[in-house]
Amino acid sequence: MNIGILKDIKKGENRVIATPGEVATLTADGCTVKGQKKAGEKAGFEDAAYEAAGAVMVDSAEEIYASCDLVAKVKEFEPDEFGLLREGQIVFTCIHPAAHPEEVQALLDRKVIAFTAEDSHRYGSPNCEAAGKQGALFGLESMLTIHGGKGKFVSGLGGAPGIKALILGGGVVGQAALSVLHALGAWCTVLDIHIGTLRSISRQYHEQVNTMISTKENIKKLLPETDLVLNCVKWPKGCTDYLIDRSMLKLMEKGSVIVDISNDDQGAIESFHETTHENPRYVEEGIVHFCVSNIPGAIANSTSIAYAASVLPHFRSLAKNGVTEACVRDGFLRRSMTVYKGYLTHEETSALQNRPWIRPEEILGIADRNLDQAPPATVTRSDNYIRL
Repeated sequence: MNIGILKDIKKGENRVIATPGEVATLTADGCTVKGQKKAGEKAGFEDAAYEAAGAVMVDSAEEIYASCDLVAKVKEFEPDEFGLLREGQIVFTCIHPAAHPEEVQALLDRKVIAFTAEDSHRYGSPNCEAAGKQGALFGLESMLTIHGGKGKFVSGLGGAPGIKALILGGGVVGQAALSVLHALGAWCTVLDIHIGTLRSISRQYHEQVNTMISTKENIKKLLPETDLVLNCVKWPKGCTDYLIDRSMLKLMEKGSVIVDISNDDQGAIESFHETTHENPRYVEEGIVHFCVSNIPGAIANSTSIAYAASVLPHFRSLAKNGVTEACVRDGFLRRSMTVYKGYLTHEETSALQNRPWIRPEEILGIADRNLDQAPPATVTRSDNYIRL
């Protein structure tokens, strides 16, 4: 199989989908790997290292799209790339399809086989861990007086107390944020809807972290004494309620900080709007908001290494087994299939964009096989089925 590694072109994106280490493995498997020149440069990987690992480095994305069976990168396809996609080509990236109808339409029109990377991780995305850990550090940076924050030091000083942090969501992102804040001496409270998750966190930290069931009422009780809020909740698409609505900002002291790591329009934080690393903060009702959509891009070397390692098994399986058998063997890869040769195969996108869809198992003709199973990627459901 010919595998192409693209240079990401989204503004502020510094990561790369495969490092020279993954290239060496793929070429040893018998694959031909083509890399776009400077694809890994911002993450600390020079073209010479890719060439030493066996990659053929080419000048343009056009060359990658024109000659590769599997094309991969980190972030969504930009409009300039839509016309480069070829029918039957396998593409793998973080599509975020439910939020990008134009991108989905382009993938359908070009009749590619697309996998959305964020749904393919069996043990949670390394990007989620990176976003949680680095998001916690950006929250502490936003707490600085020079950025409009309260000016409180995370663990306090002699005679001056440390900060109180409220983490919404105890999943991979929330637990990653907690690991950093707790280690640095913040007083942390974690809210989640699952009592089992809260018990596990409490035991892990030897009862030194407070836990509560996540409700709007509990959040209202905590906000007046909270210095830093980190939103780590994967909010259901289409939900019209908020965990923190705009009126609740008045409960917080001026200079408190909200870091919306989940970064969803119509997400859990009503006052959210997306920012960039170039201009990461804004103040509303006296509360400093940090809402950068690409937090992991700030630590591009570490996230590239971790992320590339997590997706390498998918690339190897697709190359060795083909799309159908790879999806039989791995339910997480199967659930991440977004479109297949003109058919939508992603349930959440069907529900939120009112598009008919077909299950990957049916379009691949494997429903009667002994399949590796995976839970649904989201709680959103659609019965708008395509009948073959």
